[in-house]
Amino acid sequence: MAKKTYFITGTDTGVGKTYIACALLKAFAKAGKTTMALKPIAAGCEESEQGLCNDDALALQQAATVKLDYALINPFALKAATAPHIAAALEGRRLTLDRVAGMCRGTLMTKADICLIEGAGGWRVPLNDRESLSQLPAALQTPVILVVAVRLGCLNHALLTAEAIIRDGLPLAGWVANCMEPDMPNLQANIETLKTLIPAPCLGVVGFAEDQVDVTDLLCE
Repeated sequence: MAKKTYFITGTDTGVGKTYIACALLKAFAKAGKTTMALKPIAAGCEESEQGLCNDDALALQQAATVKLDYALINPFALKAATAPHIAAALEGRRLTLDRVAGMCRGTLMTKADICLIEGAGGWRVPLNDRESLSQLPAALQTPVILVVAVRLGCLNHALLTAEAIIRDGLPLAGWVANCMEPDMPNLQANIETLKTLIPAPCLGVVGFAEDQVDVTDLLCE
């Protein structure tokens, strides 16, 4: 089968994109698929024996069945834990869509059934003063999976993000509810509202200490 590639975005930063991406990788592997994962841009990297490394990129490297070198997973590793374009500027660097997409295309030539590409922050994170990371899945012609942090304010954040993805002309392949506040009032009602209003399948409702997602809809595409 041809490789299926998905771009993982979230309703904000810190919403569990990596956690859900790793859960998806495990689910695909359980279904018998070979997997790989990229996080082309990562801010908040620390020095290691491999050079600058990011915990999220390392987690993706560990969860995938195809073990890529770290530099292929995270070609743009930035030190400062801030917005990528600011972190790059602090190092005298400039991120561009062409460079990021080019690095991804090269690595996507690696043989695997499934590839997940994790973004940074939310949908409209800038790459520079004219380009945003949301343009990467368009350049790569990649459907999007949205991670929704289910907490106060999630309805607005999720619906606006889903609208932006669709308005940008990209397929919204599915979304995952990541329940981050166990005592959130009307938790189930919020999830049911999202299931009704987001025009894409819910791939899973993930709670605390749970990582089960269902990739059946993705495998049937």
